[in-house]
Amino acid sequence: MQPANIDSELLRTFVAIADYGGFTRAAEMINRTQSAVSMQMKRLEEDVLRKPLFNREGRQVSLTAEGQILLGYARRILKLHSEVLTTLREPHMVGTVRIGTPDDYVMRFMQRILVHFAQSYPLVQVEMHCEPSFALLQRQDLDLTIVTREPGTEIGQLLRKESLVWAQARDSHLHTQSPLPLAMFNSQCFCRAWACNALDAMGRDYRIAYTSPSLSAIMAAVSAGLAITAQLRSLITSDLAIVGEEEGLPAMPMASIVLLRRDKGRSQVIDTLADAIVDGFSR
Repeated sequence: MQPANIDSELLRTFVAIADYGGFTRAAEMINRTQSAVSMQMKRLEEDVLRKPLFNREGRQVSLTAEGQILLGYARRILKLHSEVLTTLREPHMVGTVRIGTPDDYVMRFMQRILVHFAQSYPLVQVEMHCEPSFALLQRQDLDLTIVTREPGTEIGQLLRKESLVWAQARDSHLHTQSPLPLAMFNSQCFCRAWACNALDAMGRDYRIAYTSPSLSAIMAAVSAGLAITAQLRSLITSDLAIVGEEEGLPAMPMASIVLLRRDKGRSQVIDTLADAIVDGFSR
């Protein structure tokens, strides 16, 4: 009797569910439908291992004791699987890539990009340097740099264009307050300058209530109903409401997200990750 085989794709999906806390989020990260993910796990539990791997309570899932055991093995198997393929197929894909990006884009875009890149090229070390755009533009030691630019000042490769929007906590009415409480990046951020200039132009009183170089800190203040912010549309989370001219706030312009490459063509490792970034931001 032949021993049962565990398809590496089943293990990859299983690990994604464990890492991202549920079937829905895992499906997004591995580019599959939720029904496909559910079918894969049903096969793994019922046909291959014949053990329950998940405790299911509504939409919440957690690993059973058997699931925790499998998770350790699955990570080791997938790591070895990737290393074998990389070593034999692309032995030159090793080294270090230094990326600079505002932390705005780390969770929204870079997480998915880096997960896929690490699966394909596990021997490449990626160094992430999170700083505001104005600080990143001064650095000369980064291989790839992602920055936000004003229209007309684009440099490098355009990743995407997005509108700036106003956002506040749902069911809050901060847009009616005067002065308007704002949560913004520091004074060197051109997005803050745009927002303040637009409010000045319409004669709207405002105050900077919260400031931070960290998007997560700004969004925490906004989610708590303490202030309004102006950010790129893709960064607005589901717990916030977008407000605009109907609520008495000024229209905002478009911004460009661009990628700068140092010495393009110098390293296939760097160029491959750059191509993955271009693809990831376009989705």
